[in-house]
Amino acid sequence: MSKSVPAFLQDEVSGSVMSVYSGDFGNLEVKGNIQFAIDYVDSLKELHVFVAQCKDLAAADVKKQRSDPYVKTYLLPDKGKMGKKKTLVVKKTLNPVYNEILRYKIEKQILKTQKLNLSVWHRDTFKRNSFLGEVELDLETWDWDNKQNKQLKWYPLKRKTAPVALEAENRGEMKLALQYVPEPIPGKKLPTTGEVHIWVKECLDLPQLRGSHLNSFVKCIILPDTSRKSRQKTRAVGKTTSPVFNHTMVYDGFRPEDLTEACVELTVWDHYKLTNQFLGGLRIGFGTGKSYGTEVDWMDSTSEEVALWEKMVKSPNTWIEATLPLRMLLIAKISK
Repeated sequence: MSKSVPAFLQDEVSGSVMSVYSGDFGNLEVKGNIQFAIDYVDSLKELHVFVAQCKDLAAADVKKQRSDPYVKTYLLPDKGKMGKKKTLVVKKTLNPVYNEILRYKIEKQILKTQKLNLSVWHRDTFKRNSFLGEVELDLETWDWDNKQNKQLKWYPLKRKTAPVALEAENRGEMKLALQYVPEPIPGKKLPTTGEVHIWVKECLDLPQLRGSHLNSFVKCIILPDTSRKSRQKTRAVGKTTSPVFNHTMVYDGFRPEDLTEACVELTVWDHYKLTNQFLGGLRIGFGTGKSYGTEVDWMDSTSEEVALWEKMVKSPNTWIEATLPLRMLLIAKISK
């Protein structure tokens, strides 16, 4: 990144975002089939996804008619690291054989609120991914006692699920306020960098993924900085779908021009035992699709999110309040 990038964003890669759909989709045709089976092992409290093989995949290398495919699985709606599993890459083939078991430690009751997403990807020499197709199973109605459901089956690969469909689910709302303080040090004559204050007030009507046992908290990072040191979070509030947090987070090092390039990512999580389940989030910025001259997929704010950011920029030293609908996000990966 150039020297024009402020100190709080130095040494970060602006495009370091992972997701269920991370990578370059290219213009590859979606074709072929995948063979797999699923089973729940009660004694281990584990879901086992046995990925056997694929056949007749699209060729990423058209000349040589081959791809370097691998299979990635997610338990939706969790698109974070905890929910992702993947097979090894099998090189130079359109008919890869895997015979791998991908395991998820999860209660059977929670599994009934999930969807299993299997997607096939080509991994090229530069570790870029190209989408080759996907299959999605709704586990809410899955009959785990049916022996036929434990057998290997072939499924046709389909095109990517439209993001609109994923975001159509009701994920609740967040009530918050933002403020930009241009000069936090009073009486200083030289221009200083400012602060962005984020006041997370409460969430309303959060989705319940495991009955009534909700234990939610909010995480915040300022993209493109994905370092752990930039992450702040609220305390967890249990036993309610409308938790009150009243937590203010402060980020310094903002020059006025940085407000055009940065984006506030707020995500709501349900903490259960050793795992955190993603419930929904916001990305508040100008939604330009770019940051410091680089195209990034996280600069994707909705019109409501953009409106809040614009009001904050135009009204320094003033709290700007809004209640925004939470949505499905391509979650940013936390770097070291």
